Amino acid sequence: MNKAILERILMGFKGWNGCSMGDVLGVDPNSATADHVRNLGWKEVMQLFHAGITPKMDALNGEYNAEVLDVGVLAFLASFISHNLFGPGHWDGKGFKPLKEARGWGYNIFSGKNGSGPARVRKMNTRLGMSRIDDRDSFLLDYSVHNKGFVKTMRDEIRQINPDLFIGMGYLGEATGPLTPAPFILHGKPSPWKGPDE
Repeated sequence: MNKAILERILMGFKGWNGCSMGDVLGVDPNSATADHVRNLGWKEVMQLFHAGITPKMDALNGEYNAEVLDVGVLAFLASFISHNLFGPGHWDGKGFKPLKEARGWGYNIFSGKNGSGPARVRKMNTRLGMSRIDDRDSFLLDYSVHNKGFVKTMRDEIRQINPDLFIGMGYLGEATGPLTPAPFILHGKPSPWKGPDE
């Protein structure tokens, strides 16, 4: 199926253009919180991502709380993968360390199974570059270098709402994955970088 046709099916005939973050959220983006994003539907979440700001590399620095947004026809599957197949427990956050103006690296944070405490695994390389979802730059996360199996095919893209709130899209594979992304948020003041366990 043609990407433009699928976009119209997923988003309706209004398209993805024309809405500012404030239009979507109903509040000034600088005062928006995670709750404002949690209350949005699928189309609004996608509009918010498209309207979001491409973060600078140092905008994400440290460990952030994260959660999968419960929107879209694939919400259950995205949640199941994130909390059961992606790592050793419930997915709770991401850690970031910028290295250069347009590159860095990081890891994901999981609640350990059976009360074993947090696990910092599933490393990724980060960079600024062209989105696979639209024609703008995103903060890109690439898992291919540090992982095996299906995780190797995972990609995330992040846009900024304000300094304490980011919206992301995760997908598997480069071909059809960007057409059916799983939305998530990073929120709150970051805690210090601790580094991965592995």
